[in-house]
Amino acid sequence: MLRHGSAVGADLPPDETVTVDAVADPALRAALTAAATGDAGPARELLATTRLGAQWERRSVYVSELAECALHNPGWLEGWLAASPEDPDAALVKADLCIQQAWEVRTGYRARHVSEDQFRAFFTLLEDAVPVIAAAAELNPTDPVPWEVALTHARGIQAPRHVFDAYWTEAVARAPHHYGCHATALQYLCDKWYGSHEEMFAFAEQAAEGALPGSKLHALPLMAAVEYEVVSDDSTEDGPIDPARVDAAIARALELSDWYEPGDPDAAGFRNHLALMLIFAERWTEALEVFRAIGVHARSFPWGYVGEARKEFLEFRLGVRMQIASQTPFFGRPPQPATPATPLPSVPAPRSLAIAAAPPHEVAEAALMCGVSLRIAPTPSPYRMSYVELVPDPSPGRRASLAAGEEMLTAAADNFTTGEKWPALVLRRTADRYGFTLFLKGKPVASHLWDPSAPVTGHPEATATAQALAAVFPVPDPRPLVTLLRGTNDPARRQSELVTALRLPPVPAGFGERDEILAGLDDAQLLARRGVFKGIRDTMSTDLGTPALPIPRPRRWWVLRIVALTILVPAAVYGWWSPDVGWYRTLVPTAASLFYALQLRKAWSQRHRR
Repeated sequence: MLRHGSAVGADLPPDETVTVDAVADPALRAALTAAATGDAGPARELLATTRLGAQWERRSVYVSELAECALHNPGWLEGWLAASPEDPDAALVKADLCIQQAWEVRTGYRARHVSEDQFRAFFTLLEDAVPVIAAAAELNPTDPVPWEVALTHARGIQAPRHVFDAYWTEAVARAPHHYGCHATALQYLCDKWYGSHEEMFAFAEQAAEGALPGSKLHALPLMAAVEYEVVSDDSTEDGPIDPARVDAAIARALELSDWYEPGDPDAAGFRNHLALMLIFAERWTEALEVFRAIGVHARSFPWGYVGEARKEFLEFRLGVRMQIASQTPFFGRPPQPATPATPLPSVPAPRSLAIAAAPPHEVAEAALMCGVSLRIAPTPSPYRMSYVELVPDPSPGRRASLAAGEEMLTAAADNFTTGEKWPALVLRRTADRYGFTLFLKGKPVASHLWDPSAPVTGHPEATATAQALAAVFPVPDPRPLVTLLRGTNDPARRQSELVTALRLPPVPAGFGERDEILAGLDDAQLLARRGVFKGIRDTMSTDLGTPALPIPRPRRWWVLRIVALTILVPAAVYGWWSPDVGWYRTLVPTAASLFYALQLRKAWSQRHRR
């Protein structure tokens, strides 16, 4: 594994380029960005195009994303409805919004973890949604998407089976092969809601049998398999579902994946599920090929079933690489990719910068064993802090190649803050996405991402992040921080204003626009990557390499050595002058005097060079 670990999967997109549920459609991104600022115009035009062109699959995705945007950015949808109350597109977004508002109150937890008050509010909101859904269906009678919303409503309201069947009949009458309606119906029929494992699988397999080639309905049995194998507790050897049906679902999904280009965001949903099921089946080589096909498009589910989605995606991906590496003979060659490497997204390279609340020499001493090359520069006066950036390494070490979960500077900050009392704030900029992670004592205590195409962060989450920041960087009132965190427009300004609000040094000019922005700063020093043993050796010495980082000496250090010399020098002179003093008592003060004198001379020369 150590020999081949860095080579297997080296063509996969870097961890820092992977996003979760990112909106890849440029038109939808533009509509979401405009809606977040109160402009409903692009959303109106976008949905009108899907309605007039009968693009029902695309319309389903757009409506869901716009409803989520309206959930966190109120005002724009209300204005649209006030100006055009009979607009079928606005009415449909409103219907989906009503469902999302209800589920926001209930949360996605199992029923045993939801309080009575939450259930009461949930059912009230769903009852209020009935006329809104009916209006959306009446305004555009040929549209299947209102009936997809109605199927979700039936699941939440605990509608009896005959109500679900009536909605389902209306949906398939308008679009017999609509994937969104089928996926929603599958949830109603699964064991954790109102059906059974057998009924769920039969429904999924029947839909796949009648699907057109390349239709995502071929992935429906795979979704059923994930519900059975991952979500439920019944997937034992003698469980109700024959393992052969799960294998058949995986095989069907692999065939479907071949219909799509590597990196296609439309296929990312079922490909993420496929990767997890291949891992469960210990089919490592095929899983790696699917990860290549996924590229940078991770999804909340199925990874959210096992933990934090992005972290689990990256760790499972690394685990697959290590499994293949461990099975490759020491003198063998790792398997080559069956498909071309997934093209990287056409966005600027990710860039990061850390602000460490310690002077450069302390940061350098703490970072000796982080496994990457860093450039460290002092911040402007009066701050006694440091800027830290990653220095590109043409031949990264094995630790850098095998790191997973975050980009290299974030991983390095995790390392060099371990055991230290001072924190480090890692700032990130990738295209129009800006974010940060705060590390203290080697642990991430707060993180945030400003993404113009993503929903606004909820108030509880933003408050918790603001309080964590205020606790580390003493800020009397965290409420202004909450305001900065709860918004996606103008992320560059929000990131810079957050740094100012935390009373940290300003972000250097050019950050996010080019690499190695510290290279031109005065007193910037390079801390070259070290191996483990060299890092241990250097940790126990004061030599940090070439060029060395000058260590500022406090006044007490100078005073103690000058006082020692005023005592030791006369003692040494007396020892050499007096014949009654032995050689040992003469050499000790002499050697100590020379040692302190050389220390003072070296420190004085360093001070003047600075």
